[in-house]
Amino acid sequence: MRLFGRKDRPAEQAEAIAGFWTWWAEARPQIDAQVEVEDAGALAEIIGPAVDALDPGLVWEVAPGGTARHALVVTASGDPELRPFAHRWALAAPPADELWEFHPSRQANPRAAELTVDVGGREFGLDRLVMGMRVPPGNPRVDVAAFHPIFPDIEDETRMEATLLALDWLLGEDEVARWIGDIVAAEFEPIDAIAAAHLPAVVADVAAGFADEQWALLEGRTASGKPITAAARYPLRPVDHPLNDQHIAITLPYRDADADGLPADGPSKALAEFQERLGGRIGSLTSAVLAAHVTAEGSRVLHVYADPAAEWTPVIKELAATWQEGRAKVDVADDPSWGAVALFLT
Repeated sequence: MRLFGRKDRPAEQAEAIAGFWTWWAEARPQIDAQVEVEDAGALAEIIGPAVDALDPGLVWEVAPGGTARHALVVTASGDPELRPFAHRWALAAPPADELWEFHPSRQANPRAAELTVDVGGREFGLDRLVMGMRVPPGNPRVDVAAFHPIFPDIEDETRMEATLLALDWLLGEDEVARWIGDIVAAEFEPIDAIAAAHLPAVVADVAAGFADEQWALLEGRTASGKPITAAARYPLRPVDHPLNDQHIAITLPYRDADADGLPADGPSKALAEFQERLGGRIGSLTSAVLAAHVTAEGSRVLHVYADPAAEWTPVIKELAATWQEGRAKVDVADDPSWGAVALFLT
């Protein structure tokens, strides 16, 4: 088997991913043999170094497959900086076959209620797990308080690890990131607790309320005390656009500003027309999304997140060059965690 050195720069991720899949093809007979005899230790010795070579922050596991017998999962495990890398790894994977399929996040297990694992030397099964669930009004999140009969007898950290594992089994890792809010691993059973198996139905009901595109409108003050207005997609979550880790900020100065620096006489027709043209370019494509825009002190900044492979920067720079009310500026940066719009994330 041939392994390869870890790549430190994001620009080299494609080379690292290609190297992994070359290694996988070479190592496949040995991996298949160890899976067949269910030797988890040998599998860890084979696969572990190869995943570490991609990035030590990635987490891997072999899980039951959906259509194949087994799934290799290589996940960022909630780290937004690594999520795009994991998804690009999965996109480059070979086609699934009878034995293997590949995922960049843990998948929901349709037989979750039957699963049992050892947790702190005790038997942990979802058939005895209950949850108190609360949905704050208008909030795209379900807050959960989980309880299992073994929880009073195990450490806090172990309880939380078991709860997170159960949530992944029930919903899948990405759905947990989308729809689960506060998580409590409780020592005592919540008064309103119901069987954990009902959580997917509760989440589906909440998700149905946000099926159509929605925007949140916000107002505030700048550091200098001037008024600021903003609009952001709601809900706004990087997990919905895992490949869009390139931030493109378009700054548009406008001529007609009032004393506070906002567009005079209400909404600016020029700004609205530019945003409409931007939306026309992006359309319904998934490779770019207008996440939010902020207006204050004589300019509006539009925050676009794009897949770098789609090469949106030249298109947006060309569009920005048509702005007539001042010199538009386009700034481009890697931002996998969507830090530039962190205030608007839900």
